[in-house]
Amino acid sequence: MKKLLLLGVALVTFYNCGSTKHYAFVDGSVSKEEPSKKVVKEEPKKVTKKPIEVKKPKGEMPKKSYASPTDEYIANYSAIAITEMKKYKIPASITLAQGILESGSGNGRLSAKANNHFGIKCHNWNGDKIYHDDDALQECFRKYTHAEESFNDHSLFLTSRSRYANLFKLKSGDYKGWAHGLKKAGYATDPKYPNKLIDLIERYKLYQYDDFVLKGKKVLEVTPENIVVEKNMNVHVVKKGDTLYSLSRLYDVPVSIIKELNNLNTNALSIGQQIKLSK
Repeated sequence: MKKLLLLGVALVTFYNCGSTKHYAFVDGSVSKEEPSKKVVKEEPKKVTKKPIEVKKPKGEMPKKSYASPTDEYIANYSAIAITEMKKYKIPASITLAQGILESGSGNGRLSAKANNHFGIKCHNWNGDKIYHDDDALQECFRKYTHAEESFNDHSLFLTSRSRYANLFKLKSGDYKGWAHGLKKAGYATDPKYPNKLIDLIERYKLYQYDDFVLKGKKVLEVTPENIVVEKNMNVHVVKKGDTLYSLSRLYDVPVSIIKELNNLNTNALSIGQQIKLSK
């Protein structure tokens, strides 16, 4: 009996040396038990957040820079002037020139605060209003939500008043006739108003927008690399009534720059004097 017990202990010891535990019993049967697996705790994976990439909307173009506020004004509003010409037969060149002159190339108070590009006063206007010093103190002017409304109202203003009727009898694209006709009909009190419009139209080639509507000619786009300006417009020959201030507004050149370019110590000008406008 003692021998059998010793034999059983020896067998148990032998089977326990393997990777799998074996239990031998006295009757000779064997039981197998899988080894217990060691549980290893895994460290949680670190999630690295990628920086969010902000994508610009498709079609968004970088802002252009222009040689002058007038060039930018033409680029922004020439399409509206063309649309108005197609509807109402008013030369786009005249509409643009008036807008440039009346609004200070879009920088005047009426255009900036009220989208009024043509200085149109209230005249029984039922919409929003703005008050501005003009011929008299705090006169009433029309206020618009968008610039397009101002351009359209300008067209309606000219087509709905009988005093401008003769303008529509002129040959299409006759911007000189329109410039003088507007003054004659009382649109402006400035005696030089027609010449100012004509100077703007010819300096910036605004007549090309009339040709686009009337003849389907291509328009030379106003861009920073391709400014539409006559080559010989870097010099102005002084005419009666010219002042440094009027030249500054007409050519978008500060008075101080004009004086510096021409070595002027005073604001006095003489008729026939050649004034440099750029180097």
